[in-house]
Amino acid sequence: MKSLEKIQSLLPIGYLFLVLMGILKESILYYQLGINILKYSTIMDILISPIADLTANPTVLLPTVILFFLLPFLITRFLSAKSNKKWVQKISGLKKGTEELTVEQVKNHFSKLLVLFITIGLLSFFLGIGIGKGQSISKRIKTNNLKFNDKLNFNTGESENVYIIGLNSAYYFYITKGSQIIKIAPVGTIKNIELTDNRMLK
Repeated sequence: MKSLEKIQSLLPIGYLFLVLMGILKESILYYQLGINILKYSTIMDILISPIADLTANPTVLLPTVILFFLLPFLITRFLSAKSNKKWVQKISGLKKGTEELTVEQVKNHFSKLLVLFITIGLLSFFLGIGIGKGQSISKRIKTNNLKFNDKLNFNTGESENVYIIGLNSAYYFYITKGSQIIKIAPVGTIKNIELTDNRMLK
């Protein structure tokens, strides 16, 4: 019961951490493209950003859960079971005083270690996406190596073949074919999007 209460008390802090990581990732990604994304984001965009990143692709979600949640849990559980071993005490920072540590103290120590592992893992994940994706898009823009697989149809009746950098609840960020200029269009100006090269349906 105490463990459940502890988990429930940590959930708001954990979600706040995820939100901060989402903001950091988006800011780093769009900064490399010369865009201050926070100017174009609503509160809702900021709140759902980390969840959207984690669930955007099953091939990303599954390894993320395994690497940053399941694996640290299994490692810390294994180390906790072997806490009487000197090598475990050395690598985990578990120190004994004049008296033996209680089971509760050992559990608390490895719980903190688990939180540390998950924090570092998620920080690396979001930073990696922000830096890597930003650099990749920037490089492809400079070398004219973008694939224009989408078509934006505007309310005015005009259409453009585009590469969509990203979008949120208020704006589309894209580049038109034959240009290196990033355009930002309000969602309300776009009638629909045509996925002209949808590889999942081929």
